[in-house]
Amino acid sequence: MASHLIILLLVGLMAGIFGAILGIGGGMIITPVLTVAMGLDIKYAIGASIIAVIATSSGATIAYLKDEMLNLRVAMFLEIATTVGAIVGAIMTGIFNSTVLFVLFGSFLVFSSWNMYRKLRRGGGEEGSTKNDRLANQLNLNGSYYDKALKKNVDYQVENVPGGSAVMFGAGLASGLLGIGSGAFKVMAMDNIMKMPLKPSSATSNLMMGVTAAASAMVYFFNGSIHADIAGPLAIGILFGAQLGSRIMQHLQPRWIRMIFIPVLLYMGLQMILKGFGVNI
Repeated sequence: MASHLIILLLVGLMAGIFGAILGIGGGMIITPVLTVAMGLDIKYAIGASIIAVIATSSGATIAYLKDEMLNLRVAMFLEIATTVGAIVGAIMTGIFNSTVLFVLFGSFLVFSSWNMYRKLRRGGGEEGSTKNDRLANQLNLNGSYYDKALKKNVDYQVENVPGGSAVMFGAGLASGLLGIGSGAFKVMAMDNIMKMPLKPSSATSNLMMGVTAAASAMVYFFNGSIHADIAGPLAIGILFGAQLGSRIMQHLQPRWIRMIFIPVLLYMGLQMILKGFGVNI
């Protein structure tokens, strides 16, 4: 029992660190460990993963808000599109062919990893967009933050707000239809489509994930999928890990974050494509 507690705390710590750095939640770490290594039923693993996302969001958001890393206005604006997409997806469950959807969304993640690789080859800097976008100006979505790794203040312009909203709607749709986390889609919408630097994209994604997960946590709680003896130790480890990860991220060079993110995106995309064809890895 004590060994299981220590394992859960350590898994939570690692999930919190990587979740805070990348803005994608710790589900891809937690779920395989709980199901494969510890033999837990997938139903309870997913319930624990939902709690993990909320804990990661809570721990990281506190630090990112304090250091003014996340863009609160972007988060709240895009969360509307994600929530609407999740509701539509939940309503339309069973109508669409899940095989096609898994392949479609998986392909998007693979393409995003390639796009991020190209950006890395061009330097992978955090200079952000300088294009003046009228809608972003009207909504006051532009921002700035102090990059502790670059030791300078970075001002950035947000652009292509409709395109980012469309991707966020798709992220919510994927979450509602397929029951998957959408943290990677959130980061991609902000980094690739809206041209926000990767650091505030990751920080903002952490806040948004918590809002989305909190909405579905009650469902998992009432259907008995959340066990306190599993989710509790994980959440404690994650809270500490997220605080640590948020500090580490701010001192990492932007190119190093991209180097971590590229294989993660590629793995998640290929996993979704293979799952669409009935192959689980």
